[in-house]
Amino acid sequence: MTSPQTSTVSASRRDFIKTGGVLAAGSRFLISGTKASGNVIGANDRVRMAVAGLNGRGKSHVGGWKGQKNVDVVSLIDPDQNVLGKMQEKVPGAIGFADVREALDDKNLDGISIATPNHWHSLMTIWAAQAGKHVYVEKPMSHDIAEGRIVVEAQKKYNVVIQHGTQRRSSAGIAGLHEALESGELPRLKIAYGYCCKPRGGIGFKKAASPPQNLNWDLWKGPAKIDDYHQNFVHYNWHWFWKTGNGDLNNQGTHQLDVARWALDSDQSHPVRVMAIGGRFQWNDQGETPNTMFGIAEYPNRQYVLFNVRNVNYKGYKNQVFNEYYLEDGSVITGENSYRIRRPGGQVEDLPIKPGKVTPGGNWGSFIAAVRAGDPSLANGNALDAHYGCVMGHLINNSYRLGKQVPFNEKAVSFGDNKDAAEHFLKLHEIMQGGVGIPRDKAEYTVGPWLTFDSETEQHVGDHAEEANALLKDQNRSGFEVPGLSEV
Repeated sequence: MTSPQTSTVSASRRDFIKTGGVLAAGSRFLISGTKASGNVIGANDRVRMAVAGLNGRGKSHVGGWKGQKNVDVVSLIDPDQNVLGKMQEKVPGAIGFADVREALDDKNLDGISIATPNHWHSLMTIWAAQAGKHVYVEKPMSHDIAEGRIVVEAQKKYNVVIQHGTQRRSSAGIAGLHEALESGELPRLKIAYGYCCKPRGGIGFKKAASPPQNLNWDLWKGPAKIDDYHQNFVHYNWHWFWKTGNGDLNNQGTHQLDVARWALDSDQSHPVRVMAIGGRFQWNDQGETPNTMFGIAEYPNRQYVLFNVRNVNYKGYKNQVFNEYYLEDGSVITGENSYRIRRPGGQVEDLPIKPGKVTPGGNWGSFIAAVRAGDPSLANGNALDAHYGCVMGHLINNSYRLGKQVPFNEKAVSFGDNKDAAEHFLKLHEIMQGGVGIPRDKAEYTVGPWLTFDSETEQHVGDHAEEANALLKDQNRSGFEVPGLSEV
């Protein structure tokens, strides 16, 4: 299933790339395409941005927009008054809001960038599209599968630019490698492999308490059905709870998941089968998401994505946040932007790659260029590509969430005749046993079932379909419901 957005490079995108980002003569002013503002935006006109979520990544958003020519950060949004006040001191003149809806009421606002906790990403994006605002949304674009599809449909209906915060989509080097794989210049891809292995620690236990006075807890929760406040939610450890985050697989790992799916044949959308094995080892804390995971996703054309999450720290830990490409002739490509290839037989050499097609300007500049042109196809990492990459992560996570505990040993799971999956799982297991020091049969893996997914209906079929389909959409709180497809 291929979208018209992604199947070919549009004429406007080709012209933009050819001219290095300068709009053609006679088209200096273009209607931005927004429903609410109706602003006329030209190559030299100012773009007015809001930023929602001002901790961590949100600080980078503010800096990113301030680094662009003729771009103003006019609104700042955060439910924590202390965080909001500190950022307002750094951005004089910006209006502060606790509630994103008030910021979106500004008819002169052109776009919003979203760096909130994951459970807010889709709803804010949908609200912004309905208000006619362009959106730069952090990864993952969705907190669950169903709401991601609604974002895609909202982008189509309101014709706004939506760009995903997967900065590697702006890399001409990565695009070039994937174009070489697609064209047949290189042997056919067999497995796209992603690693999200960075050391982290446990988060301990925080008791339920009253939220601090500076925090609007109702707005922080938004669509998430959470009963009690505790300090592990605010401001970072929400990543490790299912109602607010998606674990490291769809946190840092979203970048590597997206690159892995991007490398597949371009006619592939969703996997047809997925499974996961992993656990939350050693930390003994209140976090819910795994700190160790091996995931596998099989696509209709028999290409695979394999993924490795490993956050448990130990002496000699090897930080690995990158992608590998296993080809059908036995070659393996490693690197990012510049590459090396290990040929069958073990010979390793540099792999020259021509730059691929991306909108110039990096992740911030390409978004502003797309906004000025009123052309969603110029986004590096559009809503549909974001949806495909995020869904793969959600599916793997959901297999894990439906898993059963088995003794920790190398026979915990069988991959049938898939020798590649078995080999890579054993590599992870050996690290966990020998490096981390988890004793054989003295701990437990969580082994998820194989889940079968229909890419057209975006529903599970076959074994475990009922319980897997129950995870396709989170329940939302009253007043913060993600609209259905007929309501968007």
